[in-house]
Amino acid sequence: MPAMSAPVCARARRFAVRLGPATRLILCAAVAWCLCVWLGTSPAPVPAALPAVLILRDDPFAAPRPALQRMAGVVAGVLIGVVVQHGLPPSTFSFLLLLGCGCAGMYLLGGRDSPNQQVLVSALMIYATPVPGYPLARLEESAVGIAVVALLGPLLWPPARYGSVRDGLDGYRSDLGTLLEGIAARAALGRPALGPPGPAAFWQRPRVLASALDGILAHRRHMPLKRADTARLAGLRPRLSLAQRTALTLQFFTGELEDRTDPAAPGPAGPDPALRDLAPLVRATSRALDAALRGADCTAELRRARELDAAHRSAHSARHDAVLRAGLHLTHEAVADHLAGPAGLPAPPHEDP
Repeated sequence: MPAMSAPVCARARRFAVRLGPATRLILCAAVAWCLCVWLGTSPAPVPAALPAVLILRDDPFAAPRPALQRMAGVVAGVLIGVVVQHGLPPSTFSFLLLLGCGCAGMYLLGGRDSPNQQVLVSALMIYATPVPGYPLARLEESAVGIAVVALLGPLLWPPARYGSVRDGLDGYRSDLGTLLEGIAARAALGRPALGPPGPAAFWQRPRVLASALDGILAHRRHMPLKRADTARLAGLRPRLSLAQRTALTLQFFTGELEDRTDPAAPGPAGPDPALRDLAPLVRATSRALDAALRGADCTAELRRARELDAAHRSAHSARHDAVLRAGLHLTHEAVADHLAGPAGLPAPPHEDP
């Protein structure tokens, strides 16, 4: 019975996590709908409910910015639709002109990640609905829906910001440890079988977490966030910076390792001693980085990793061995800089090769 209760509790937690965002979306859509019905814009104000569906997703604190972008797109699309609808008779030429202006507006008012599709959508809706008063009603309903999402959304079941970023960093740290342990186990064979070095999306996870944290801290004045949570979030920044920096160095290392273990690459036919001796160095580097990402003192682990780095350099001084080892050496430097930072400990002495 206890064995069956753990999965049930896990499913209950996942359901509870999803219940808040779903309820927030429903309430924002319902409030916007009822407001427009009360104002008398139309009996079915669908544009008022759309912002809650399209904007209010995982992060309600990020809602104001896409809300403003959506409103700008609605205004531009309505203007384009009205001008084309009243300035030209319905024809293929007017429709193509509408499409061209709508597409241009999408990219002119779009953000860095994606174009503002609301420009073209609003223009097409106005062009296809030649009903007096519809453009003004769409503007009013969109404005009400966007205002509700931007103002009410962040107040309803706000997510635990510190917990989400911390859990994301811990998940990356755990997956990275598993990846490096697998690399060390294959390297101990001397000429390991070619294994995946980790997808590109995996190495982007620290950057995504750091961007999310920067956005939270930049908008903390507009968030219902406690001062203690703000301090704890700011305390995660050095560890995320270390994760970002070492993601680059370890991605370089895994890429070199993949090239080195390619069966078509030139090299000895039997087990490679340089790869075999690399296994303890990879494990020591993994332990040092894991401790640093946990916020613990990793001075002893880093010193051991550097000793193994020096021993490997003495035993295998060929140029291609140095290139293979470079990613790990740069990882040691990043951990040392993290220890010597304002919130870290003094870095241990080390002589660069």
